[in-house]
Amino acid sequence: MQKKISKFSYYSVCFAFFVFFTLYCSDLIVNQLMQGFTYSNEIFSLKYVENTGAAFSILKDAREIIIIVSVVAICGIFSYIMRHISTISMKSIFFLSMLSAGIGGNLHERIALGFVRDYVQLNFVNFPVFNISDILINVSVIAIVAIILLKKNL
Repeated sequence: MQKKISKFSYYSVCFAFFVFFTLYCSDLIVNQLMQGFTYSNEIFSLKYVENTGAAFSILKDAREIIIIVSVVAICGIFSYIMRHISTISMKSIFFLSMLSAGIGGNLHERIALGFVRDYVQLNFVNFPVFNISDILINVSVIAIVAIILLKKNL
């Protein structure tokens, strides 16, 4: 029982940290960009964009649908963790909390602002502008897929 509480606490702390990190950093970066700050190098530029859609601007202006899908995804991840808390590794909990927080960060902005604030533009490839929450989502998905392929389970 103590181990389950410890794992749940670990998930909660990681989730809270990642949500705080992504929202705080986004506020800092966007506020600087709104005040005229610019940055660019060969790898990336900071460019403010309001995204009313999901990844790659799919489902543009479908805010309610994206909110529902995001809430379902976070609840699904949380439910998975609770059902498998005895057998799930701390590494998996870490990346699942990162995934939930990335979804949660974008969800918060979508509810509070009506859009997601994107600001990182890759200069070496034609790729949509993205934010820190998107980075958390992509890194965690890659890690989770690697864990599943290497271990055959989460």
